[in-house]
Amino acid sequence: MIYQPLPETYMDMSWKEPIFRAEVVSIKGSCSAGHKVGDVFEINTHKTGGICGWCYHDLFPTLMTLAMGGAIPWRQRQDEFTYECPDRHNLVTFKITMKK
Repeated sequence: MIYQPLPETYMDMSWKEPIFRAEVVSIKGSCSAGHKVGDVFEINTHKTGGICGWCYHDLFPTLMTLAMGGAIPWRQRQDEFTYECPDRHNLVTFKITMKK
């Protein structure tokens, strides 16, 4: 097989990545990362904005899907949704909004 270079447009990353606003709207229990109701984080697929690594890891596939123009089929709105921390004993709920 002969190596054929990819066209220059193949890796074009000139798109503008959306920024998401993640606001803590409720906590049941005690957040081990120290998040409090009212905390706000600006996140995207390259920046965690200080949000808990466990939450970010769980949320990342959704952020990437939305950043690339995809949709989450069971969500009625793609630009705003509720996300719950994977720690079910100390549940932190975020309102995620895509900034315009």
